[in-house]
Amino acid sequence: MKIIGRKAEQDILNQCMASTRPEFLAVYGRRRIGKTFLIREFFHNRFSFYASGVPELKTKGQLKVFHESLRQYGSEDSAPPADWLEAFSRLRKLLESDQVSRDPVSGKRVVFLDELPWMDTARSDFKTGLDYFWNTWGSAQSDLLLIVCGSAASWIITHLLNDQGGFYHRVTRRIHLLPFSLQECELLLAENHSPMTRRQIMTSYLVLGGVPFYLNLLDARLSPDQNIEALFFRERGELRYEYQHLFRSLFRNAEKHLAIIAALSRRRGGLTRAELAQIPEIGDGEPLTKALSELTECGFIRKYNSFATPQRGCFFQVIDPFTLWCQHFQSIHASDSWLVRVHSPEYYAWRGLAFETLCLNHLDQIKNTLGISGIQADAYSWRSSGSSPGAQIDLLIDRKDDVINLCEMKFTTEPFSLTVAEDRQLLQKAEIFRKETGIRKAIHLTLVSAEGLSPGGNGGSITQLITGDDLFR
Repeated sequence: MKIIGRKAEQDILNQCMASTRPEFLAVYGRRRIGKTFLIREFFHNRFSFYASGVPELKTKGQLKVFHESLRQYGSEDSAPPADWLEAFSRLRKLLESDQVSRDPVSGKRVVFLDELPWMDTARSDFKTGLDYFWNTWGSAQSDLLLIVCGSAASWIITHLLNDQGGFYHRVTRRIHLLPFSLQECELLLAENHSPMTRRQIMTSYLVLGGVPFYLNLLDARLSPDQNIEALFFRERGELRYEYQHLFRSLFRNAEKHLAIIAALSRRRGGLTRAELAQIPEIGDGEPLTKALSELTECGFIRKYNSFATPQRGCFFQVIDPFTLWCQHFQSIHASDSWLVRVHSPEYYAWRGLAFETLCLNHLDQIKNTLGISGIQADAYSWRSSGSSPGAQIDLLIDRKDDVINLCEMKFTTEPFSLTVAEDRQLLQKAEIFRKETGIRKAIHLTLVSAEGLSPGGNGGSITQLITGDDLFR
């Protein structure tokens, strides 16, 4: 099968293959994002050794599965290893044999351990075995590429990337696999012979995000809303219970993560750490710090500063479309149909927020369209604190060339036309922002409109326009 997009990730894999030193690559990301697919397809399933952990199996079962993989690659041991130290000793023996399979171009020995966190069962010596294997042998093999992968991102982050013990600074490269951009979504759907318009792709993205597995489930014969109906509302819909499984597959003891997501989803601009700590089911301390770090690392939330008020601390905000949709429609299964909710006030309130999230996930495309990809620029949000009426800016881009883009984001059915009243509100918002912050930079009112501006329509005080097509670049 063809790898869609993933150019940066493929470049890292090519660097690993060209390297003259031992490489320890950690691949992680959320469930269904395509980690295993990327590695298997890049190497065309040609590994010196491949094994995968299995959910719910205890240590004895994991060792038996590992043993079967060893036998498939040439091990002659008849009985499963007694523990992980013996298992990795057998792997070393296999890799040292003359019959070991090597990459035909580079001569590398490529070892792929998939779903690594599942191998580390309770009270097992898995980490000890892996630590000993790498630190006493693997780290001295210049032709070895060890790839470890797992959906339980908290395990990868805690036990490998941030480990202060045997794996401290042992991971030489990492791939954090993120959801597809709109451009990659379009490429995937074209590969699937799905004749979606760009508006339909954006509509699907508002619910499913850029998760390849979810996008592959879309039926080309149905509209986006019909697909949502089929995937989530039907008794045997493929994604009917996906949200319940998502966080528990990623994080052990996911209750705190779920509570954080629920709290952040209720506040459009997000919450500070101090505000989250005051919620009883979340609490303060190291567990909150760890959960916020893991949610940020996995791309469910973002951490950002509010413009001109850094003393208030960093804000955290949900930026995963699928999570945001599930939170807004968490009573979804009690309803008869998604189609009856479409065009309701609740639907339009969610859709506006979801499009803002889409824009936040495509900041690079917005900057490229503005022609500032080579200029240092930081993205913020801002809320007024001393004005009446108040004002809120969900996206502003503070540039080092003395310009600030105040972005207004609109997802409408038809090309957008600014009314006189809306134009006045934008100018008032800009004036409140300038007055409260004391900013002396030029302010450019910027419209991000999925359907662009209506021909001959009123653009008012808008100085720059970004269309839906621009977000696909």
